[in-house]
Amino acid sequence: MEMATLLNYTTFFPLVGALVILMIPRKEELLIKSWAFLVTLVTFLLSLPLFYHFDGTQAGFQFETVKKWIPQIGAGYHVGLDGISILLFVLTTFIMPFAILSSWSAIQKNVKEYMFAMLFLETGMLGVFISLDLVLFYVFWEAMLIPMYILIGVWGGPRRIYAAVKFVLYTMVGSVLMLAAIIFLYVYHQATTGVFTFDYVELSKLAIPFGIQFWLFLAFALAFAIKVPIFPFHTWLPDAHVEAPTAGSVILAGILLKMGTYGFLRFNLPLFPKAAAYFAPLFFWLAVIGILYGAWLSIVQRDVKKLVAYSSVSHLGFVMLGIFALTSQSLQGGIIQMINHGLSSGALFLAVGMIYERRHTREISEFGGVAKAMPVFATFFLIVVLSSLGLPGTNGFIGEFLILIGSFKVVPTFTVFATAGIIFGAVYLLWMYKRVMFGPLTKEENKKLADLNAREVAIMLPIVVFIFWIGIYPSTFLNKTEASVEKLIETVHAAKTEMVEQDNIHPLFTKGEAVKASRLTFNENERVSGGSE
Repeated sequence: MEMATLLNYTTFFPLVGALVILMIPRKEELLIKSWAFLVTLVTFLLSLPLFYHFDGTQAGFQFETVKKWIPQIGAGYHVGLDGISILLFVLTTFIMPFAILSSWSAIQKNVKEYMFAMLFLETGMLGVFISLDLVLFYVFWEAMLIPMYILIGVWGGPRRIYAAVKFVLYTMVGSVLMLAAIIFLYVYHQATTGVFTFDYVELSKLAIPFGIQFWLFLAFALAFAIKVPIFPFHTWLPDAHVEAPTAGSVILAGILLKMGTYGFLRFNLPLFPKAAAYFAPLFFWLAVIGILYGAWLSIVQRDVKKLVAYSSVSHLGFVMLGIFALTSQSLQGGIIQMINHGLSSGALFLAVGMIYERRHTREISEFGGVAKAMPVFATFFLIVVLSSLGLPGTNGFIGEFLILIGSFKVVPTFTVFATAGIIFGAVYLLWMYKRVMFGPLTKEENKKLADLNAREVAIMLPIVVFIFWIGIYPSTFLNKTEASVEKLIETVHAAKTEMVEQDNIHPLFTKGEAVKASRLTFNENERVSGGSE
Protein backbone atom coordinates (compact mmCIF):
# COMPACT_ATOMS: atom_id res chain seq x y z
CA MET A 1 0.00 0.00 0.00
CA GLU A 2 1.25 3.48 -0.84
CA MET A 3 2.02 5.65 2.17
CA ALA A 4 -0.25 8.44 0.89
CA THR A 5 -3.19 6.03 0.81
CA LEU A 6 -2.27 4.69 4.23
CA LEU A 7 -2.25 8.24 5.62
CA ASN A 8 -5.83 8.74 4.47
CA TYR A 9 -6.95 5.36 5.80
CA THR A 10 -5.34 6.07 9.17
CA THR A 11 -7.01 9.49 9.45
CA PHE A 12 -10.53 8.39 8.64
CA PHE A 13 -10.53 4.90 10.13
CA PRO A 14 -11.70 6.20 13.56
CA LEU A 15 -14.61 7.99 11.87
CA VAL A 16 -15.62 4.75 10.13
CA GLY A 17 -15.37 3.01 13.48
CA ALA A 18 -17.62 5.68 15.02
CA LEU A 19 -20.25 5.07 12.34
CA VAL A 20 -20.14 1.33 13.09
CA ILE A 21 -20.86 2.10 16.76
CA LEU A 22 -24.15 3.68 15.70
CA MET A 23 -25.28 0.25 14.49
CA ILE A 24 -24.43 -1.57 17.74
CA PRO A 25 -27.35 -1.90 20.20
CA ARG A 26 -27.06 0.47 23.15
CA LYS A 27 -27.27 -2.36 25.70
CA GLU A 28 -24.12 -4.02 24.31
CA GLU A 29 -21.82 -1.76 26.32
CA LEU A 30 -18.92 -4.21 26.52
CA LEU A 31 -19.00 -4.71 22.75
CA ILE A 32 -19.07 -0.93 22.20
CA LYS A 33 -16.08 -0.37 24.48
CA SER A 34 -14.15 -3.26 22.95
CA TRP A 35 -14.84 -2.03 19.42
CA ALA A 36 -13.78 1.53 20.25
CA PHE A 37 -10.53 0.28 21.79
CA LEU A 38 -9.87 -2.00 18.81
CA VAL A 39 -10.41 0.88 16.38
CA THR A 40 -7.97 3.17 18.21
CA LEU A 41 -5.42 0.37 18.52
CA VAL A 42 -5.60 -0.46 14.80
CA THR A 43 -5.30 3.27 14.02
CA PHE A 44 -2.08 3.41 16.03
CA LEU A 45 -0.71 0.33 14.26
CA LEU A 46 -1.57 1.88 10.89
CA SER A 47 0.40 5.00 11.82
CA LEU A 48 3.61 3.11 12.59
CA PRO A 49 4.59 2.48 8.92
CA LEU A 50 4.10 6.20 8.29
CA PHE A 51 6.61 6.99 11.02
CA TYR A 52 9.02 4.29 9.85
CA HIS A 53 8.98 5.30 6.18
CA PHE A 54 9.09 9.04 6.83
CA ASP A 55 12.39 10.42 5.52
CA GLY A 56 13.73 12.90 8.07
CA THR A 57 16.37 14.18 5.65
CA GLN A 58 13.69 15.70 3.41
CA ALA A 59 12.31 19.11 4.38
CA GLY A 60 9.19 19.03 2.21
CA PHE A 61 5.86 17.30 2.66
CA GLN A 62 5.62 13.54 2.20
CA PHE A 63 2.78 11.06 1.62
CA GLU A 64 0.79 13.82 -0.11
CA THR A 65 -2.68 13.47 -1.60
CA VAL A 66 -4.00 16.29 -3.78
CA LYS A 67 -7.60 16.06 -4.98
CA LYS A 68 -10.24 18.51 -6.10
CA TRP A 69 -12.80 19.17 -3.39
CA ILE A 70 -14.66 22.45 -4.00
CA PRO A 71 -13.10 23.63 -7.28
CA GLN A 72 -15.55 26.53 -7.58
CA ILE A 73 -13.73 28.35 -4.79
CA GLY A 74 -10.30 26.77 -5.15
CA ALA A 75 -10.51 24.54 -2.06
CA GLY A 76 -8.93 21.12 -2.39
CA TYR A 77 -8.27 17.96 -0.44
CA HIS A 78 -4.52 18.38 0.08
CA VAL A 79 -2.94 16.40 2.92
CA GLY A 80 0.58 15.34 3.85
CA LEU A 81 3.14 15.16 6.63
CA ASP A 82 6.48 16.84 7.30
CA GLY A 83 8.93 16.75 10.20
CA ILE A 84 6.82 19.18 12.21
CA SER A 85 3.61 17.15 11.99
CA ILE A 86 4.71 13.50 11.85
CA LEU A 87 5.47 13.20 15.57
CA LEU A 88 2.22 14.89 16.58
CA PHE A 89 0.24 12.63 14.24
CA VAL A 90 1.71 9.48 15.78
CA LEU A 91 1.35 10.92 19.32
CA THR A 92 -2.39 11.29 18.69
CA THR A 93 -2.81 7.69 17.57
CA PHE A 94 -0.67 6.52 20.51
CA ILE A 95 -2.65 8.32 23.22
CA MET A 96 -6.16 7.44 22.05
CA PRO A 97 -6.17 3.71 23.02
CA PHE A 98 -5.18 4.68 26.58
CA ALA A 99 -7.91 7.32 26.67
CA ILE A 100 -10.44 4.61 25.76
CA LEU A 101 -9.07 2.19 28.38
CA SER A 102 -9.18 4.89 31.05
CA SER A 103 -12.92 5.23 30.38
CA TRP A 104 -13.62 1.50 30.76
CA SER A 105 -15.12 1.68 34.24
CA ALA A 106 -15.30 5.45 34.70
CA ILE A 107 -18.04 6.01 32.10
CA GLN A 108 -21.31 4.40 33.16
CA LYS A 109 -23.96 6.39 31.27
CA ASN A 110 -24.51 6.87 27.53
CA VAL A 111 -21.53 4.68 26.68
CA LYS A 112 -22.52 4.48 23.02
CA GLU A 113 -22.57 8.25 22.57
CA TYR A 114 -19.33 8.63 24.54
CA MET A 115 -17.36 6.21 22.38
CA PHE A 116 -18.81 7.71 19.21
CA ALA A 117 -17.61 11.16 20.33
CA MET A 118 -14.15 9.84 21.15
CA LEU A 119 -13.64 8.24 17.73
CA PHE A 120 -15.09 11.25 15.90
CA LEU A 121 -12.70 13.44 17.89
CA GLU A 122 -9.69 11.35 16.86
CA THR A 123 -10.35 11.85 13.16
CA GLY A 124 -10.78 15.59 13.75
CA MET A 125 -7.45 15.84 15.55
CA LEU A 126 -5.57 13.77 12.97
CA GLY A 127 -7.08 15.90 10.22
CA VAL A 128 -5.65 19.07 11.75
CA PHE A 129 -2.10 17.73 11.55
CA ILE A 130 -2.28 16.56 7.92
CA SER A 131 -4.28 19.39 6.30
CA LEU A 132 -2.43 21.43 3.67
CA ASP A 133 -5.48 23.34 2.47
CA LEU A 134 -6.67 26.15 4.72
CA VAL A 135 -10.38 25.41 4.27
CA LEU A 136 -9.76 21.73 5.03
CA PHE A 137 -7.67 22.72 8.07
CA TYR A 138 -10.41 25.02 9.34
CA VAL A 139 -13.06 22.31 8.93
CA PHE A 140 -11.04 19.85 11.01
CA TRP A 141 -10.09 22.59 13.50
CA GLU A 142 -13.76 23.40 14.16
CA ALA A 143 -15.03 19.81 13.89
CA MET A 144 -12.95 18.63 16.84
CA LEU A 145 -14.61 21.24 19.09
CA ILE A 146 -17.99 19.52 18.85
CA PRO A 147 -17.08 16.15 20.43
CA MET A 148 -14.84 17.81 23.06
CA TYR A 149 -17.70 20.16 24.00
CA ILE A 150 -19.99 17.15 24.36
CA LEU A 151 -17.43 15.13 26.35
CA ILE A 152 -17.03 17.93 28.89
CA GLY A 153 -20.69 18.99 28.93
CA VAL A 154 -22.24 15.52 29.31
CA TRP A 155 -19.68 13.41 31.17
CA GLY A 156 -17.89 16.16 33.11
CA GLY A 157 -18.05 17.28 36.74
CA PRO A 158 -20.57 19.45 38.60
CA ARG A 159 -19.63 22.65 36.70
CA ARG A 160 -19.37 20.89 33.35
CA ILE A 161 -21.76 23.16 31.42
CA TYR A 162 -19.88 26.29 32.50
CA ALA A 163 -16.53 24.73 31.58
CA ALA A 164 -17.75 23.41 28.21
CA VAL A 165 -19.31 26.73 27.17
CA LYS A 166 -16.22 28.64 28.26
CA PHE A 167 -14.00 26.29 26.29
CA VAL A 168 -16.03 26.73 23.11
CA LEU A 169 -16.45 30.51 23.45
CA TYR A 170 -12.73 31.12 23.96
CA THR A 171 -11.82 28.90 21.03
CA MET A 172 -14.47 30.36 18.74
CA VAL A 173 -13.29 33.93 19.32
CA GLY A 174 -9.86 33.09 17.98
CA SER A 175 -11.24 30.87 15.22
CA VAL A 176 -13.45 33.61 13.77
CA LEU A 177 -10.50 35.98 13.41
CA MET A 178 -8.41 33.20 11.89
CA LEU A 179 -11.20 32.54 9.37
CA ALA A 180 -11.21 36.22 8.41
CA ALA A 181 -7.43 36.05 7.89
CA ILE A 182 -7.78 32.92 5.75
CA ILE A 183 -10.33 34.65 3.53
CA PHE A 184 -8.06 37.69 3.22
CA LEU A 185 -5.13 35.46 2.18
CA TYR A 186 -7.38 33.82 -0.41
CA VAL A 187 -8.42 37.18 -1.88
CA TYR A 188 -4.87 38.57 -1.71
CA HIS A 189 -3.49 35.56 -3.58
CA GLN A 190 -6.10 36.01 -6.31
CA ALA A 191 -5.34 39.71 -6.60
CA THR A 192 -1.61 39.00 -6.80
CA THR A 193 -1.51 35.93 -9.03
CA GLY A 194 -4.96 35.75 -10.59
CA VAL A 195 -5.52 32.28 -9.10
CA PHE A 196 -8.14 31.38 -6.47
CA THR A 197 -6.67 28.87 -4.01
CA PHE A 198 -6.60 27.94 -0.33
CA ASP A 199 -3.61 25.63 -0.83
CA TYR A 200 -1.02 26.10 1.91
CA VAL A 201 1.96 25.40 -0.35
CA GLU A 202 0.83 27.98 -2.89
CA LEU A 203 0.00 30.59 -0.25
CA SER A 204 3.41 30.14 1.37
CA LYS A 205 5.03 31.39 -1.85
CA LEU A 206 3.42 34.81 -1.51
CA ALA A 207 5.68 37.78 -0.78
CA ILE A 208 3.34 39.55 1.61
CA PRO A 209 4.30 43.09 2.69
CA PHE A 210 5.09 43.54 6.38
CA GLY A 211 2.09 45.82 6.96
CA ILE A 212 -0.29 43.05 5.89
CA GLN A 213 1.70 40.30 7.63
CA PHE A 214 1.37 42.28 10.86
CA TRP A 215 -2.42 41.90 11.02
CA LEU A 216 -2.61 38.42 9.55
CA PHE A 217 -0.05 37.20 12.07
CA LEU A 218 -2.12 38.62 14.94
CA ALA A 219 -5.33 37.02 13.66
CA PHE A 220 -3.76 33.56 13.42
CA ALA A 221 -1.76 34.05 16.62
CA LEU A 222 -4.84 34.78 18.74
CA ALA A 223 -6.48 31.52 17.70
CA PHE A 224 -3.36 29.53 18.48
CA ALA A 225 -2.48 31.47 21.66
CA ILE A 226 -5.88 30.59 23.12
CA LYS A 227 -5.41 26.93 22.24
CA VAL A 228 -1.86 26.65 23.71
CA PRO A 229 -2.90 28.47 26.04
CA ILE A 230 -0.51 31.42 26.42
CA PHE A 231 -0.83 33.82 29.34
CA PRO A 232 -3.23 35.70 29.61
CA PHE A 233 -5.51 33.51 27.44
CA HIS A 234 -5.22 30.51 29.75
CA THR A 235 -8.21 30.96 32.04
CA TRP A 236 -10.42 28.44 30.23
CA LEU A 237 -7.92 25.63 30.75
CA PRO A 238 -8.22 24.85 34.50
CA ASP A 239 -12.02 24.77 34.30
CA ALA A 240 -11.99 22.49 31.26
CA HIS A 241 -9.45 20.13 32.81
CA VAL A 242 -11.08 19.91 36.23
CA GLU A 243 -14.59 19.31 34.88
CA ALA A 244 -13.66 17.02 31.97
CA PRO A 245 -13.72 13.24 32.42
CA THR A 246 -10.27 11.65 32.72
CA ALA A 247 -10.03 10.81 29.03
CA GLY A 248 -11.07 14.35 28.13
CA SER A 249 -8.27 15.78 30.27
CA VAL A 250 -5.78 13.36 28.73
CA ILE A 251 -6.75 14.43 25.22
CA LEU A 252 -6.78 18.12 26.15
CA ALA A 253 -3.28 17.99 27.65
CA GLY A 254 -1.85 15.39 25.34
CA ILE A 255 -3.09 16.60 21.96
CA LEU A 256 -5.42 19.62 21.82
CA LEU A 257 -3.01 22.06 23.48
CA LYS A 258 -0.32 21.03 20.99
CA MET A 259 -2.51 22.23 18.16
CA GLY A 260 -1.83 25.77 19.34
CA THR A 261 1.96 25.40 19.26
CA TYR A 262 1.68 23.43 16.02
CA GLY A 263 -0.32 26.29 14.52
CA PHE A 264 2.51 28.75 15.24
CA LEU A 265 5.01 26.41 13.58
CA ARG A 266 2.84 25.54 10.61
CA PHE A 267 1.25 28.93 9.82
CA ASN A 268 2.55 31.94 11.73
CA LEU A 269 6.27 31.44 11.17
CA PRO A 270 6.39 30.28 7.52
CA LEU A 271 3.47 32.36 6.16
CA PHE A 272 4.30 35.58 8.02
CA PRO A 273 8.05 35.42 8.76
CA LYS A 274 8.58 39.18 8.95
CA ALA A 275 5.78 39.58 11.47
CA ALA A 276 7.13 36.57 13.38
CA ALA A 277 10.52 38.27 13.67
CA TYR A 278 8.84 41.50 14.74
CA PHE A 279 6.66 39.91 17.44
CA ALA A 280 9.28 37.45 18.74
CA PRO A 281 10.22 39.63 21.76
CA LEU A 282 6.58 39.85 22.81
CA PHE A 283 6.33 36.07 22.82
CA PHE A 284 9.57 35.80 24.82
CA TRP A 285 7.88 37.88 27.52
CA LEU A 286 4.62 35.93 27.38
CA ALA A 287 6.46 32.59 27.42
CA VAL A 288 8.52 33.46 30.51
CA ILE A 289 5.51 34.95 32.30
CA GLY A 290 3.56 31.78 31.52
CA ILE A 291 6.39 29.55 32.77
CA LEU A 292 6.65 31.32 36.12
CA TYR A 293 2.98 32.19 36.58
CA GLY A 294 1.82 28.65 35.80
CA ALA A 295 4.38 27.21 38.21
CA TRP A 296 3.43 29.60 41.03
CA LEU A 297 -0.27 28.82 40.62
CA SER A 298 0.49 25.09 40.65
CA ILE A 299 2.28 25.40 43.98
CA VAL A 300 -0.80 26.74 45.79
CA GLN A 301 -3.38 24.32 44.36
CA ARG A 302 -5.27 21.99 46.68
CA ASP A 303 -6.78 19.91 43.88
CA VAL A 304 -4.32 17.52 42.20
CA LYS A 305 -6.03 17.81 38.83
CA LYS A 306 -6.01 21.60 38.89
CA LEU A 307 -2.31 21.50 39.84
CA VAL A 308 -1.54 19.41 36.76
CA ALA A 309 -3.70 21.74 34.64
CA TYR A 310 -1.78 24.84 35.67
CA SER A 311 1.49 23.01 35.16
CA SER A 312 0.58 22.77 31.46
CA VAL A 313 0.63 26.57 31.23
CA SER A 314 4.17 26.49 32.60
CA HIS A 315 5.45 23.63 30.45
CA LEU A 316 4.04 24.98 27.21
CA GLY A 317 5.71 28.30 27.98
CA PHE A 318 8.99 26.48 27.38
CA VAL A 319 7.71 25.30 24.01
CA MET A 320 6.79 28.86 22.99
CA LEU A 321 10.20 30.13 24.10
CA GLY A 322 11.90 27.48 21.97
CA ILE A 323 9.73 28.24 18.93
CA PHE A 324 10.43 31.97 18.87
CA ALA A 325 14.13 31.67 19.77
CA LEU A 326 14.44 30.12 16.31
CA THR A 327 17.65 28.18 16.67
CA SER A 328 18.00 24.57 15.58
CA GLN A 329 18.24 23.28 19.15
CA SER A 330 15.40 25.40 20.52
CA LEU A 331 13.00 24.50 17.71
CA GLN A 332 13.78 20.79 17.84
CA GLY A 333 13.56 20.98 21.62
CA GLY A 334 10.20 22.72 21.33
CA ILE A 335 8.83 20.02 19.02
CA ILE A 336 10.10 17.14 21.15
CA GLN A 337 8.82 18.91 24.28
CA MET A 338 5.36 18.97 22.72
CA ILE A 339 5.57 15.18 22.52
CA ASN A 340 7.04 14.93 26.02
CA HIS A 341 4.28 17.05 27.53
CA GLY A 342 1.67 14.94 25.77
CA LEU A 343 3.11 11.80 27.35
CA SER A 344 3.93 13.13 30.82
CA SER A 345 0.87 15.32 31.44
CA GLY A 346 -1.38 12.74 29.83
CA ALA A 347 0.02 10.13 32.21
CA LEU A 348 -0.42 12.48 35.19
CA PHE A 349 -4.10 12.95 34.35
CA LEU A 350 -4.47 9.19 33.91
CA ALA A 351 -2.94 8.65 37.36
CA VAL A 352 -5.22 11.27 38.91
CA GLY A 353 -8.20 9.59 37.27
CA MET A 354 -7.22 6.20 38.66
CA ILE A 355 -7.04 7.43 42.22
CA TYR A 356 -10.20 9.52 41.79
CA GLU A 357 -12.15 6.39 40.78
CA ARG A 358 -11.16 4.85 44.10
CA ARG A 359 -11.62 7.83 46.43
CA HIS A 360 -13.94 10.17 44.51
CA THR A 361 -11.90 13.16 45.59
CA ARG A 362 -8.87 14.99 44.25
CA GLU A 363 -8.15 17.11 47.32
CA ILE A 364 -4.51 16.66 48.33
CA SER A 365 -5.46 16.95 52.00
CA GLU A 366 -7.61 13.81 51.70
CA PHE A 367 -4.61 11.63 50.94
CA GLY A 368 -1.35 10.72 52.65
CA GLY A 369 0.51 7.45 52.88
CA VAL A 370 -1.11 6.12 49.70
CA ALA A 371 2.18 4.47 48.68
CA LYS A 372 1.71 1.94 51.47
CA ALA A 373 -1.62 0.80 50.07
CA MET A 374 -0.78 1.22 46.36
CA PRO A 375 2.95 0.56 45.81
CA VAL A 376 2.62 -0.19 42.08
CA PHE A 377 0.63 3.00 41.52
CA ALA A 378 3.15 4.96 43.58
CA THR A 379 6.00 3.68 41.39
CA PHE A 380 4.34 4.63 38.12
CA PHE A 381 3.23 7.97 39.52
CA LEU A 382 6.77 8.78 40.69
CA ILE A 383 8.26 8.02 37.26
CA VAL A 384 5.73 10.30 35.59
CA VAL A 385 6.33 13.09 38.14
CA LEU A 386 10.10 12.89 37.61
CA SER A 387 9.53 12.96 33.87
CA SER A 388 7.35 16.05 34.14
CA LEU A 389 9.94 17.95 36.20
CA GLY A 390 12.69 17.06 33.71
CA LEU A 391 14.90 14.53 35.51
CA PRO A 392 17.91 13.52 33.35
CA GLY A 393 17.24 10.18 31.71
CA THR A 394 13.57 10.96 31.15
CA ASN A 395 11.87 12.59 28.18
CA GLY A 396 11.23 15.89 29.97
CA PHE A 397 14.93 16.58 30.40
CA ILE A 398 15.96 16.36 26.75
CA GLY A 399 13.21 18.72 25.59
CA GLU A 400 13.84 21.42 28.17
CA PHE A 401 17.62 21.06 27.81
CA LEU A 402 17.52 21.65 24.05
CA ILE A 403 15.16 24.60 24.47
CA LEU A 404 17.36 26.26 27.07
CA ILE A 405 20.59 25.69 25.11
CA GLY A 406 19.11 27.10 21.91
CA SER A 407 17.31 30.00 23.58
CA PHE A 408 20.28 31.09 25.69
CA LYS A 409 22.26 31.92 22.55
CA VAL A 410 19.59 34.40 21.45
CA VAL A 411 17.87 35.69 24.60
CA PRO A 412 20.05 34.79 27.61
CA THR A 413 18.14 36.97 30.09
CA PHE A 414 14.78 35.44 29.26
CA THR A 415 16.31 31.98 29.36
CA VAL A 416 17.74 32.50 32.85
CA PHE A 417 14.32 33.48 34.16
CA ALA A 418 12.75 30.53 32.33
CA THR A 419 15.20 28.18 34.03
CA ALA A 420 13.70 29.19 37.38
CA GLY A 421 10.49 27.56 36.17
CA ILE A 422 12.23 24.17 36.30
CA ILE A 423 13.04 24.74 39.97
CA PHE A 424 9.46 25.74 40.75
CA GLY A 425 8.29 22.68 38.79
CA ALA A 426 10.28 20.43 41.09
CA VAL A 427 8.74 22.24 44.08
CA TYR A 428 5.09 21.77 43.20
CA LEU A 429 5.42 18.26 41.77
CA LEU A 430 7.59 16.75 44.52
CA TRP A 431 5.64 18.53 47.26
CA MET A 432 2.38 17.20 45.82
CA TYR A 433 3.82 13.69 45.55
CA LYS A 434 5.08 13.80 49.13
CA ARG A 435 1.72 14.87 50.53
CA VAL A 436 -0.26 12.30 48.55
CA MET A 437 2.05 9.29 48.71
CA PHE A 438 4.07 9.54 51.91
CA GLY A 439 3.45 10.19 55.56
CA PRO A 440 1.20 8.28 57.94
CA LEU A 441 -1.75 6.37 56.50
CA THR A 442 -4.34 7.92 58.79
CA LYS A 443 -7.60 7.94 56.80
CA GLU A 444 -9.55 4.68 56.78
CA GLU A 445 -10.61 5.19 53.16
CA ASN A 446 -6.97 5.25 52.05
CA LYS A 447 -6.12 2.06 53.92
CA LYS A 448 -8.62 0.14 51.78
CA LEU A 449 -7.39 1.40 48.41
CA ALA A 450 -6.79 -1.33 45.83
CA ASP A 451 -3.61 -1.17 43.81
CA LEU A 452 -3.59 -0.95 40.01
CA ASN A 453 -5.29 -3.76 38.12
CA ALA A 454 -4.00 -5.33 34.90
CA ARG A 455 -5.88 -2.85 32.68
CA GLU A 456 -4.41 0.14 34.50
CA VAL A 457 -0.88 -1.30 34.39
CA ALA A 458 -1.36 -1.84 30.65
CA ILE A 459 -2.22 1.86 30.35
CA MET A 460 0.78 3.19 32.26
CA LEU A 461 3.52 0.77 31.17
CA PRO A 462 3.80 1.77 27.45
CA ILE A 463 3.89 5.46 28.39
CA VAL A 464 6.72 4.81 30.86
CA VAL A 465 8.62 2.92 28.14
CA PHE A 466 8.47 5.99 25.88
CA ILE A 467 9.40 8.29 28.77
CA PHE A 468 12.73 6.46 29.08
CA TRP A 469 13.14 5.82 25.36
CA ILE A 470 12.96 9.52 24.49
CA GLY A 471 15.06 10.43 27.52
CA ILE A 472 17.86 7.97 26.75
CA TYR A 473 17.83 7.84 22.94
CA PRO A 474 15.98 10.90 21.55
CA SER A 475 17.62 10.65 18.11
CA THR A 476 14.90 8.22 17.04
CA PHE A 477 12.51 11.16 17.08
CA LEU A 478 14.78 14.17 16.57
CA ASN A 479 16.05 12.76 13.28
CA LYS A 480 12.54 13.05 11.86
CA THR A 481 12.35 16.80 12.50
CA GLU A 482 15.81 18.13 11.60
CA ALA A 483 15.35 18.96 7.91
CA SER A 484 11.97 20.63 8.37
CA VAL A 485 13.31 22.69 11.26
CA GLU A 486 16.29 23.89 9.21
CA LYS A 487 14.00 24.93 6.36
CA LEU A 488 11.77 26.89 8.75
CA ILE A 489 14.79 28.63 10.31
CA GLU A 490 16.07 29.59 6.87
CA THR A 491 12.70 31.15 5.96
CA VAL A 492 12.38 33.25 9.09
CA HIS A 493 16.09 34.13 9.14
CA ALA A 494 15.85 35.69 5.70
CA ALA A 495 12.87 37.76 6.82
CA LYS A 496 14.60 38.74 10.06
CA THR A 497 17.68 39.92 8.18
CA GLU A 498 15.53 42.06 5.92
CA MET A 499 13.73 43.52 8.96
CA VAL A 500 17.05 44.46 10.55
CA GLU A 501 18.31 46.11 7.38
CA GLN A 502 15.11 48.17 7.15
CA ASP A 503 15.24 49.15 10.85
CA ASN A 504 11.75 47.67 11.13
CA ILE A 505 12.24 46.10 14.52
CA HIS A 506 9.99 45.74 17.51
CA PRO A 507 10.60 48.44 20.17
CA LEU A 508 11.32 45.73 22.72
CA PHE A 509 14.08 44.37 20.51
CA THR A 510 16.98 46.80 19.93
CA LYS A 511 18.80 46.75 16.62
CA GLY A 512 21.95 45.34 18.20
CA GLU A 513 20.01 42.47 19.76
CA ALA A 514 18.21 41.79 16.49
CA VAL A 515 21.49 41.60 14.59
CA LYS A 516 22.92 39.30 17.23
CA ALA A 517 19.88 37.03 17.14
CA SER A 518 19.90 36.97 13.35
CA ARG A 519 23.60 36.08 13.19
CA LEU A 520 23.29 33.44 15.88
CA THR A 521 20.39 31.82 14.10
CA PHE A 522 22.30 31.88 10.82
CA ASN A 523 25.50 30.52 12.35
CA GLU A 524 23.61 27.83 14.19
CA ASN A 525 21.88 26.77 11.01
CA GLU A 526 25.22 26.61 9.23
CA ARG A 527 26.73 24.58 12.04
CA VAL A 528 23.91 22.07 12.09
CA SER A 529 23.91 21.72 8.31
CA GLY A 530 27.66 21.19 8.32
CA GLY A 531 27.36 18.67 11.10
CA SER A 532 24.75 16.72 9.17
CA GLU A 533 27.07 16.43 6.23
